Amino acid sequence: MATGERKDPYFSYKFQVQIEEITVAGFSEVSGLGIQTEVERRMFGGENDLEYTFIKGTKYSDLSLKRGVSDSELWDWYYNVIHGKIKRKSGSISICDHVGNVVAQWYFLDAIPIKWDGPVLNASSSTVAVENMVLAHHGLYKE
Repeated sequence: MATGERKDPYFSYKFQVQIEEITVAGFSEVSGLGIQTEVERRMFGGENDLEYTFIKGTKYSDLSLKRGVSDSELWDWYYNVIHGKIKRKSGSISICDHVGNVVAQWYFLDAIPIKWDGPVLNASSSTVAVENMVLAHHGLYKE
């Protein structure tokens, strides 16, 4: 019986987000790390039991970043886009192990904010005010 190093899956609660010169901290949730390749399936006459698959293109899901409202750097970036001052930014999303070492990392390219949702405010609640920023981008890769 061979013995080896055990490799457990990483936890999703310890991660970090970096967007070029924007210091981003305190994200509570990141979603949209997704890629989908579109295909076209065709059958040709005389081959009734064979379906051919042709690659049409690949689409990247929009990234959704949620964090507690603190500074205005993300808001300022989107506000500039709204007013025609478009600046695309690249960045990374990293999963860290229990001591803070990066163990998996995805890079997104040429992102631009396309949606911002402000916090839900409720005087009878003591939860953190959370903002949500949605980014469209030109690609995702992993190292």
